[in-house]
Amino acid sequence: MRDSMRNDGGEGDRNCDHNHDYDVIVIGGGPAGATAAAVLATHGRQVVVLERDPFPRYHVGESLLPYCYHTLNRLGMVEKMNASPFVKKHSVQFATMDGRVSQPFYFTDHLDGHPAGQTWQVERRAFDQMMLDGARDAGADVRMGVGAKAFVMEGDRVVGVEVEDADGKRSVLRAPMTIDCSGRDGFAINRMGWRKRDPQLSKISLWTYYRGGKRGMGIDEGATTVAYLPNKGWFWHIPLHDDRISLGIVGERDEIYKDGKDLLAIFDRYIQANLWVADQMQGATQYGQVWVTGDYSYRSEYSAMDGLVLAGDALAFLDPVFSSGVFLALISGEQVGDAVHEALARGDTSAGAFAEYSDNLCNAIEAMRKLVYAFYDEEFSFGKLLKKYPHLRGDLTDCLIGHLSRDFTALFDGIREFADVPESLPHGRPLMATS
Repeated sequence: MRDSMRNDGGEGDRNCDHNHDYDVIVIGGGPAGATAAAVLATHGRQVVVLERDPFPRYHVGESLLPYCYHTLNRLGMVEKMNASPFVKKHSVQFATMDGRVSQPFYFTDHLDGHPAGQTWQVERRAFDQMMLDGARDAGADVRMGVGAKAFVMEGDRVVGVEVEDADGKRSVLRAPMTIDCSGRDGFAINRMGWRKRDPQLSKISLWTYYRGGKRGMGIDEGATTVAYLPNKGWFWHIPLHDDRISLGIVGERDEIYKDGKDLLAIFDRYIQANLWVADQMQGATQYGQVWVTGDYSYRSEYSAMDGLVLAGDALAFLDPVFSSGVFLALISGEQVGDAVHEALARGDTSAGAFAEYSDNLCNAIEAMRKLVYAFYDEEFSFGKLLKKYPHLRGDLTDCLIGHLSRDFTALFDGIREFADVPESLPHGRPLMATS
């Protein structure tokens, strides 16, 4: 178990310099930004969150990994989550196109009854609001309808942010540290030209929502199902509360659009392509729009520069096959909050102060990225791997649930017998000053 949040800065550490409006500016109030702000505020830091969009607002990415529990517990969110209507998630399973379903990966079996063995399928509109309210309750100044427009620079150092309010009025906020948690909009990486795409994971996704259909019973009600489609495409099937289902398709653009771009017709065609999905969706009624996005996987060339550090989707986004998005947002928000607090306490807010944070986060992303690559390899299946190496089931489950701070050498040595495992990407580390 992790230690609860602590306030161990001296009084001098907690007070802003008279030249600064805040200790920390956080761009974006999603899960990464809300987590970072809550951690920093509980450390006693003066932190402002800039959120351009009105909340509650729609966002995809409903399935939480078990290891989200530790960050949520630190933030005092677990009781609120358990009291919410969110469907409880105990497992993940995989369905072949002919309708066969794998033995579920039950998290609690692996975690020996730890409460992290039960997680949630969330409605992001409500979940993100809960997280942002938590940051506000912790003491963060949350400014809604205020968007970041530009960094304020002194030489090569970020010293603040130019902002614009809902009335179009611009002003400047100054702080020794800024955290970019702007999500896939990528405030820093777009302005700095730091976005590095992962070309072998260049998929597109379509998703929409249904009412009705079938779902499991008891602890199987909230299972996430990854259902296979032709040419290594796949469905996500996520049961939500109020008898709703989040259903998404991920695959190659040419494959998905080969029979035209009628989005509902694409869903109907693919539902029939997987017998398990076809059975589950009997009697279900689609509602709302069909959403489309592409260019899933990327990472920033740099994670930090003097006065600035990136977290969550603003730093990296990985193909969503293993539901890593919110998890990586939460752990990066927590870790960056602690790292910024410690950097301020040392009086060192250079890029290099975030080397350890960056290494830890990139190593976690790489473990999941290698598993994603294996998933898309035509020669690989979890069944093949575990049939030959049953002792690797624990390692595989650790990777799937977000226990990423450990050594997975044995797991990926085994996977290499069935699939190509990529080399680690060199980017995602701080931009170090050159003399």
